[in-house]
Amino acid sequence: MHSKDQAAVSQLFNLLESRYAMRVIWALSDGHPQTFRLLQDSVGGVTPNTLNTRLKQLRAARLLDHGGDGYRLTSQGAELARRLAEVRPFAHKWSQQQARSSSPAVHAALGAQARA
Repeated sequence: MHSKDQAAVSQLFNLLESRYAMRVIWALSDGHPQTFRLLQDSVGGVTPNTLNTRLKQLRAARLLDHGGDGYRLTSQGAELARRLAEVRPFAHKWSQQQARSSSPAVHAALGAQARA
């Protein structure tokens, strides 16, 4: 991987690792705009300050925008959401394989880590 590509991947992952960033993307992935309050409910557990910060970051990254009817993903944001959706079947398959091959203690640790 070229250093520019590596830097781009790192930059995107750093943004997505920010608390609630992926939840915001998931919440808007159906294509329907959401107001701040509705998005706060959709994301769940996020404070207004944290949500506002995350929305600013995602807007600056041009992954979402705000129109008269609320927040919605940009075309880039929608593409990212589609690509992230591809992770779901992989994660399900991976989880099943882990359950079959891991000891109960290892499996419990992975589950606790995923919930954190």
